[in-house]
Amino acid sequence: MAYAFYRSKSELVSKQRAKTAGFTLVELLVVIAVIGVLISLLLPAVQAAREAARRIQCTNNLKQVALATLSYESAYGSLPRSGRLAVDELTFVSDGTKVFYAAANHQAGTQTSWAVDLLPYVEQQNLYDAFDLTKNAFEQTSEAQAAFVSGYLCPSDEAEGRYFVDEELTRGKQFAKGNYAAYVSPYHVDMQLIYPGALIATGQPLQHIEDGSSLTIAFSEVRTMDVDQDERGVWVLPWAGSSILSFDMHHKCSNGKIFCPQDRYFRAHPGSVGLTQTPNVAHGPVKDTLHLCSAGSVHQNQADLESMPCTRWNGRVGRLGYYSASPRSLHAGGVNVAYLDGHTGFVTDDVDEFSFAYRISINDGQLEGSYDE
Repeated sequence: MAYAFYRSKSELVSKQRAKTAGFTLVELLVVIAVIGVLISLLLPAVQAAREAARRIQCTNNLKQVALATLSYESAYGSLPRSGRLAVDELTFVSDGTKVFYAAANHQAGTQTSWAVDLLPYVEQQNLYDAFDLTKNAFEQTSEAQAAFVSGYLCPSDEAEGRYFVDEELTRGKQFAKGNYAAYVSPYHVDMQLIYPGALIATGQPLQHIEDGSSLTIAFSEVRTMDVDQDERGVWVLPWAGSSILSFDMHHKCSNGKIFCPQDRYFRAHPGSVGLTQTPNVAHGPVKDTLHLCSAGSVHQNQADLESMPCTRWNGRVGRLGYYSASPRSLHAGGVNVAYLDGHTGFVTDDVDEFSFAYRISINDGQLEGSYDE
C-alpha cells in the first residue's frame, strides 16, 4: 500500500509539472511583442552601420580618384582635362564694347571626360586601352562606354546597372553611370576657361592652382536616376551632372559691369546667394540642367519625387547658357568631396555659399584661411 501511495503522489507531481510546462497564449503574445520591439530597435542601428560602411567606401573611392589625378599630373605635367571639348571664341557687347572670351562647348569635340583619362591610374588599364580616343564618345566600337568602373561607384546610390541611352542623343549607345564628378568652375560649366576650377577643358599644371591644392575642391559625389534619358552620373561624358559640376555663383566685376572676363580674380557675387547649386538642392528655382528633362514630362516629375529636380538646357553656350548641376548623395545632410591634394571632407547641404564658391575657384585670392566645415 505504501508503494502505491508514493507512486500515486509521483504521478500527481508529474501531471502538475506537465500542466505548467508550456506557454499560455498571453505569454506567447508578450514574447512576440518583446521580440518585435527589439527588432525595431535593432534595424535602424543595422541600417546606420551599413550606411556608415557605404559612406566610408564612397569617401575612399573619392580619395583614390584625387590621388589618381595627382599621379596623372606627375606623369604629364598637367591635370587631366575636364573633357575633350571644343573651345568656342564668343563675343559679348558691354556698354557698346565688344568683349571676346573663350567658352567650353560640351556639344563639340570628341567628348570623353577626365574619368576616361584616369582609368590607368585606378587599375583599369585594359578598359582604357579599349577606348579609341581619336573617335567621338558616341562612336566607340568596343562599347567601352557601357562598362561600370567599381572605383567610380558609391554603394549608397546603387548606380551599377543604370544606363543613359537615347536613340538620337547617344545614337542608341548605352552609357554606364557612376557617382563622381569634377568641379570645373564656380560659375557655369561653359565658363570654366574664364573662371576655372581644378579641372578645365584645356588642362592646366598644378602650379596654376593659385589658392593652393589643399583649399581647392576637385571632386564631389553625384546621384543617378534609374531613367534611361537622365544623363546624371555618366562617367564617360563631360556634361553637367554627369562627370563635371559647376556652382552657378556669378562673378562680381571689379569695374561694376555685368561681364568682365579680363578680371584677375574670381569674386563671388552677392546677387547669386540663394540661386547656387548647393549640395542636394531639392526645391526652388535651382535645377540641374539636362538635355532631355522637359517641363511637365514623366522624367521631370519623377526627378522631383526623388528630390533631384531638373530642367531642360536652353541650348546656348557661353555666358547666357546656364549649364550647371548640383552635387548629390544619399548620405544624410550633405556630400563627400575630395580636395586637390588628396584629402577628403564633407560639405553640408546648408554650406555657406561664398565659402563653397571660393573653395571651387582656383584664383580668388582668398588665401587667408581654410573653408572646411
